[in-house]
Amino acid sequence: MLDCETCVYYDYDETEDMYFCSVDMDEDDFYRLLSDQRKECPYYRDGDEYRIVRKQM
Repeated sequence: MLDCETCVYYDYDETEDMYFCSVDMDEDDFYRLLSDQRKECPYYRDGDEYRIVRKQM
């Protein structure tokens, strides 16, 4: 499974003082995610803002 900490959907909630996944998914999507044998999140998007800049250098 990919590292959630580098995902663009990994957000911090100041009220709860914790991080969470902010992908908008229903119960069926969540079940499929947990039962998937590949162990890769289909919603993962790299949140590295500087990745494109490093390619341009």
